[in-house]
Amino acid sequence: MKLKLEKPVYGGDFLGHLPGVGGRPGKAVFVPLALPGETVEARVTEDKRNFSKAEMDELLEASPERVAPRCRHFGVCGGCQYQHAGHAAQLAMKQQILRETLSRAGVVVPPEIGVLAGEPWEYRNRIRLAFRADGSFGYRSRGSHEVVAIGECPIAAPLLFETAQTVACFLEEHPAPVAELELFAAPHGGGLLLTFFLEQAEEDLPHWLETLSAAVPGTGIRAQLADGAITPTILGEVGEQSISYTAAGFDYRADHGAFFQVNRWLMDEFVKLVTAGHAGKLAWDLYAGVGLFARQLAGAFDRVLAVESAPASLPGLTRNLDGTNGMAISSTTLDFLRRNREEREPRPDLIVLDPPRAGLGEDVTNLLNAIYAPEMVYVSCDPATLARDLKALTLERFRIESLTLVDMFPQTFHLETVVRLKRA
Repeated sequence: MKLKLEKPVYGGDFLGHLPGVGGRPGKAVFVPLALPGETVEARVTEDKRNFSKAEMDELLEASPERVAPRCRHFGVCGGCQYQHAGHAAQLAMKQQILRETLSRAGVVVPPEIGVLAGEPWEYRNRIRLAFRADGSFGYRSRGSHEVVAIGECPIAAPLLFETAQTVACFLEEHPAPVAELELFAAPHGGGLLLTFFLEQAEEDLPHWLETLSAAVPGTGIRAQLADGAITPTILGEVGEQSISYTAAGFDYRADHGAFFQVNRWLMDEFVKLVTAGHAGKLAWDLYAGVGLFARQLAGAFDRVLAVESAPASLPGLTRNLDGTNGMAISSTTLDFLRRNREEREPRPDLIVLDPPRAGLGEDVTNLLNAIYAPEMVYVSCDPATLARDLKALTLERFRIESLTLVDMFPQTFHLETVVRLKRA
């Protein structure tokens, strides 16, 4: 079919329509690797009742925003979706997606959406690679779980890819049942962590780890079962099991598997965006991770409660709040809010929320509305769940003071949003 693309949609595809009847658009068709305004020859790969998915066979009319992808694996590798667009065009598309997603949910969007962006290459401080049967490594392919062997990754910090190559060479001489490898590095020589996900335990694993440690000196290495458990089965460790990550004037401890933002270029400005201009007696940092925001808030509030449920993040959170007026609390956000509501604890002056992709959900938003704090800052990594939650929060209790798109993941469809909310 010949198709003209109209706009981007969240997830990396671009929307077009088949010819309709009576001047109305026909069935929606979603095509990856295109751009708004382009005309393509496409073939249907999946046909549903209300929409179709298609692949572009030929680009008939190109957008002026189209550029040559920097990575030779783009289009096959599933890691990036926007390398064929200039960075300014990427930001414009993400703003459009964010505005439309929120508006469609009934959220009143401010006239201006702020943008925080930085260098769009070599930004990732963490990558996770899968290994193929031939020993090569790579990312999952676009549209499947197959592993695409890669020879470069221009969005990753160079140290990560170089270390992955060293590990791959090591595995050629010292085979092991490695399914995946995660690499996490501090931005300025503060350390490197390798986490191996093994399909099964190995008898000579201690010797294997010690030998590998000599090949990547100064690196903290952990091997664990690749079973997807929340509390992993640790098979062996060697070296320091945490790194020191300098951000916004502090050295944060981060351990294997602990959540930490991935963009090493934006960290300082991002923390400032979330925490600057707030002060008072009590602040809550919910979904606190290792305390990226709580540590900053501790200098502006008399007391900070940092709530985190992930076992991998709690040691770092506790350490990062040592010597401050902040307190680490091991709890889910829902349990913490329920307990504080029942015990009629003092209302905080500020609540910071940085939930996972699933967002807050109905129970948490109901409790936040009941607590009715003067100010909240919501950090979201998914516009769809953000829209759902903002609809519930702004129905009566809160109003949006500002909305900022944070380009935490250049070259991809992913986007971060920081929303400042005030009591209505």
